[in-house]
Amino acid sequence: MLKSSEISKLSAKELNEKVSTLKSELFNNKFTKFTTGSDKPHVVKQLKKDIARLLTFKNAKK
Repeated sequence: MLKSSEISKLSAKELNEKVSTLKSELFNNKFTKFTTGSDKPHVVKQLKKDIARLLTFKNAKK
Protein backbone atom coordinates (compact mmCIF):
# COMPACT_ATOMS: atom_id res chain seq x y z
CA MET A 1 0.00 0.00 0.00
CA LEU A 2 1.32 3.38 -0.97
CA LYS A 3 1.49 6.18 1.56
CA SER A 4 0.49 9.77 0.82
CA SER A 5 3.91 11.06 1.80
CA GLU A 6 5.57 8.74 -0.74
CA ILE A 7 3.15 9.73 -3.51
CA SER A 8 3.53 13.47 -2.96
CA LYS A 9 7.28 13.21 -3.60
CA LEU A 10 6.78 11.70 -7.08
CA SER A 11 6.84 13.78 -10.25
CA ALA A 12 4.09 13.64 -12.86
CA LYS A 13 6.12 11.31 -15.07
CA GLU A 14 6.80 8.96 -12.17
CA LEU A 15 3.10 9.00 -11.27
CA ASN A 16 2.19 7.96 -14.82
CA GLU A 17 4.74 5.15 -14.77
CA LYS A 18 3.55 3.92 -11.38
CA VAL A 19 -0.10 3.96 -12.52
CA SER A 20 0.71 1.95 -15.64
CA THR A 21 2.68 -0.66 -13.69
CA LEU A 22 -0.09 -1.00 -11.12
CA LYS A 23 -2.71 -1.36 -13.86
CA SER A 24 -0.75 -4.17 -15.48
CA GLU A 25 -0.27 -5.81 -12.09
CA LEU A 26 -4.02 -5.48 -11.46
CA PHE A 27 -4.77 -7.14 -14.78
CA ASN A 28 -2.43 -10.02 -14.00
CA ASN A 29 -3.90 -10.50 -10.52
CA LYS A 30 -7.46 -10.47 -11.87
CA PHE A 31 -6.49 -12.96 -14.54
CA THR A 32 -4.94 -15.40 -12.08
CA LYS A 33 -7.83 -14.90 -9.65
CA PHE A 34 -10.40 -15.97 -12.24
CA THR A 35 -8.38 -18.78 -13.80
CA THR A 36 -6.68 -20.57 -10.93
CA GLY A 37 -7.99 -18.87 -7.84
CA SER A 38 -6.04 -16.53 -5.65
CA ASP A 39 -4.42 -17.02 -2.29
CA LYS A 40 -4.75 -13.31 -1.58
CA PRO A 41 -8.06 -11.94 -2.87
CA HIS A 42 -7.56 -8.63 -1.02
CA VAL A 43 -4.69 -7.68 -3.33
CA VAL A 44 -7.05 -6.69 -6.16
CA LYS A 45 -8.93 -4.29 -3.90
CA GLN A 46 -5.66 -2.85 -2.59
CA LEU A 47 -4.33 -2.28 -6.12
CA LYS A 48 -7.50 -0.47 -7.13
CA LYS A 49 -7.20 1.84 -4.14
CA ASP A 50 -3.54 2.55 -4.88
CA ILE A 51 -4.35 3.41 -8.51
CA ALA A 52 -7.15 5.73 -7.40
CA ARG A 53 -4.86 7.39 -4.86
CA LEU A 54 -2.18 7.96 -7.51
CA LEU A 55 -4.67 9.40 -9.99
CA THR A 56 -6.04 11.73 -7.30
CA PHE A 57 -2.57 13.13 -6.60
CA LYS A 58 -1.91 13.39 -10.34
CA ASN A 59 -5.06 15.45 -10.87
CA ALA A 60 -4.33 17.62 -7.84
CA LYS A 61 -0.90 18.55 -9.23
CA LYS A 62 -2.42 19.93 -12.44
